[in-house]
Amino acid sequence: MGPIAREYATLLAKARVILLDFDGPVCSVFAHHPAPMIAAELRQILVDQGVRLPGNIADEPDPMEVLRWTGRLGRIPLTRTIDHALTAAELTAVRSAEPTPYAREFIMAAHQAGKRLAVVSNNSADACRAYLTGQRLQQYIDPVIGRPFADTTRMKPNPGPVLAALTALDVRPEECILIGDSTSDIEAAHAAGIAAIGYANKPGKAARLSHADAITSGIDLLTAAVVQ
Repeated sequence: MGPIAREYATLLAKARVILLDFDGPVCSVFAHHPAPMIAAELRQILVDQGVRLPGNIADEPDPMEVLRWTGRLGRIPLTRTIDHALTAAELTAVRSAEPTPYAREFIMAAHQAGKRLAVVSNNSADACRAYLTGQRLQQYIDPVIGRPFADTTRMKPNPGPVLAALTALDVRPEECILIGDSTSDIEAAHAAGIAAIGYANKPGKAARLSHADAITSGIDLLTAAVVQ
């Protein structure tokens, strides 16, 4: 086992609980229902409501960022409308989501090693649960903490969702590890006092996730580590 694998093994061995971000470590939510298309649909709802979009939002391809921007307007009914629309799109998207390579093997290995697993995501909890049920993984992952409905300030990197998982599981931060593929995952974990493994699944991500406690390019490496 190389030094990087030993680092994974050390982090995973200490953890009683593994918190998983959803889009990335578990599956590619928008693999066949593209995120830019959903973002365009959300923007059209805003335009239809008479909202003038600034240039950076008019071209924004990430529906989560469209939702965050809407939340900053302070118009709660509008934020609810956009969140409802995004949730509906996510529920459609997860029906064709692509499983992350070795995610199932990792989840099963962690479960067999006596770890508890939970999802902490900025995706809607309903979409996460729908995917896990469809993949017959729901019995291994509980709780599922999705984004706080229409309250964008409490989405990751706010540590609130992570802390909610700790409360639900009745565990201390030092007993947990979070695996995520975005800077918001790492920031939320560290703000909650939890170590984090960055999943650098695309070019350039390793540099962006350099503040993680460890970085992996593949879930298979973590699968090998969790069974040591």
